[in-house]
Amino acid sequence: MSDLRVRYGEVEAVRGVTFTARAGEVTTVLGPNGAGKTSTIEVCEGFRRAAGGSVRVLGLDPATSQRELSRRMGVMLQEGGVYPAARVAETIRQYCTLYGRGADPAELLAAVGLEDRANRTWKRLSGGEKQRLSLALALAARPDVAFLDEPTSGVDLNGRDAIRSIVAGLAAGGCAVVLATHELAEAERLAHRVVIFDGGQVVADGSLAELRRGHDEIRFRSSPDLDLRALSRATEMQASRVGPDEYVIDAPPMPRLMAQLTGWLADNGHPIDEIRGGGERLEDVFRRLTRGGAGAGGGTEDPAEAATGAGAAAGRRRRRR
Repeated sequence: MSDLRVRYGEVEAVRGVTFTARAGEVTTVLGPNGAGKTSTIEVCEGFRRAAGGSVRVLGLDPATSQRELSRRMGVMLQEGGVYPAARVAETIRQYCTLYGRGADPAELLAAVGLEDRANRTWKRLSGGEKQRLSLALALAARPDVAFLDEPTSGVDLNGRDAIRSIVAGLAAGGCAVVLATHELAEAERLAHRVVIFDGGQVVADGSLAELRRGHDEIRFRSSPDLDLRALSRATEMQASRVGPDEYVIDAPPMPRLMAQLTGWLADNGHPIDEIRGGGERLEDVFRRLTRGGAGAGGGTEDPAEAATGAGAAAGRRRRRR
């Protein structure tokens, strides 16, 4: 997409967004609430009209070729989109039939770990089970491009592992995966590229290594009562506390500095409970690049997100079918 703009009345929710999601990669879209992520993705899916700019998905304009595009596109909504009385296995079979791309319903049921919920209705599923079913329905397209919204939200640890494996497998098979999430640790595990939104604009676009460049650190856990002034004098680097027993030195983990740090801790009787050197975490990248470090849950509500609920999501899903 190039110079995408989306308006809601007088409010310009997306202001000149440009980025590319490549085949065979997981492109993770991050940003505070209200940053424009939902509006941007809905334009790509063909659910919302752009006010300006150019968008192409698989070479097609989603505004004018939505029917053709939907045959090759998998969409996983964050919530809703399934009739409450619909049964799991029947719904998956129906979607596989509608897409007609050769997906095996039994294989999808097993892949998302819902075999023992095959006859259960949507309304009787847990939140995590609903997410798994939504993912199976997106996979029914055997998609060339997949838009996944919060795929692991409410899912237990084992379910998360299964979903991560599925997402990685999609990309390995040549699918362009666009994953929107507030789970920064999840993004860090899966992303080939990261696109960070803030204030309706893209403030970062690149691989994790590119976003971390020039921001190396040493992060460690030790006693909660370290004398940071003394440690900073010993290492000749500023040390700061970022948690009750977690500390950061904003410097590359050079051998001499690591030796000074561990030597000082040993000389003063402090343990090393954990130590890591290298690029900063995606969470820290996010805080650095978004306004005021509001975090993944901060910000003002996106007009599109405000309109998105079970009813709105179901309506969009019906239009897509």
